[in-house]
Amino acid sequence: MDLKDQLKNLFPDHVESNEPEQTQESEHVLYVQKEPMICKFEKRKGKPTTIIEGYEGTDEDFKILAKEIKTKLSVGGTFKDASIIIQGDYRDKIMAILKEKGFKTKRVGG
Repeated sequence: MDLKDQLKNLFPDHVESNEPEQTQESEHVLYVQKEPMICKFEKRKGKPTTIIEGYEGTDEDFKILAKEIKTKLSVGGTFKDASIIIQGDYRDKIMAILKEKGFKTKRVGG
C-alpha cells in the first residue's frame, strides 16, 4: 500500500486538486500612538541624515514603517536602536507620509 492509498483510508472525504490554495491576506495595521514621533535632521560623518524616533509600538511595526518610507522615497536607510535612520534630508516628505498614516510628528533641528 503506497502513501496515497494510506491517506485515502485516513481521509476518505479528501479530494485532490491542483488548484492553488486561496489564502486570506490581510494588510498589517500599524499601531498609531497619541504622542508625536520626532523627525530630526543630523549630519553623520559629514552626510545628512533624517532620524525618526519615539514610536511606542512593536519593533516589527517600526521595521515595516521604515521599509515603507525607504521604498516610497527610494532612498537607503536602516532601523537601529528604536529609530529609523534615512540617508538624506527628507523631513518634510517623511512627515507628510507619517501624517497620511495618522501619526503625529514633531520637527526637530534646523
